[in-house]
Amino acid sequence: MFRRAEESFVSHLAEWVKLQKTLLETVKKLNDNIKKGDRLTLIIATRTAFQHMMRTIKAFDQWLQDPFIIEHMPREMLEEVWNNIFDIMLKLLELDIKHTSQFRELILKLAKEDRLNPLLWPKERRGLEKKPTLHTTM
Repeated sequence: MFRRAEESFVSHLAEWVKLQKTLLETVKKLNDNIKKGDRLTLIIATRTAFQHMMRTIKAFDQWLQDPFIIEHMPREMLEEVWNNIFDIMLKLLELDIKHTSQFRELILKLAKEDRLNPLLWPKERRGLEKKPTLHTTM
């Protein structure tokens, strides 16, 4: 029989899986509505997805720093995590490259057509600063 600490740990794992399954079903059901939504809906949905992915990635990272976990996790499970994370990482990098390149081209086009929002990047400051209020990961 499990001792109290093991029961608590196993219960925590079961609760995490339950929450993830619930979220997975919710996301699947909402995807069509989100795709049909306006720009704000897409922004909010994407940011919510990013926040959850970061939370999950952080949990995985903490998981792989826990001596108890790494002592008992078999190589096959680690390989499965790596293979999936590798695929996700490649897809994310490809998306980042494509999206950033396309947005760069759009900004150049809008600048040539003098269609950049002057409230976000006034003409008189364009020569003085290297970029508008744009945040990147670097």
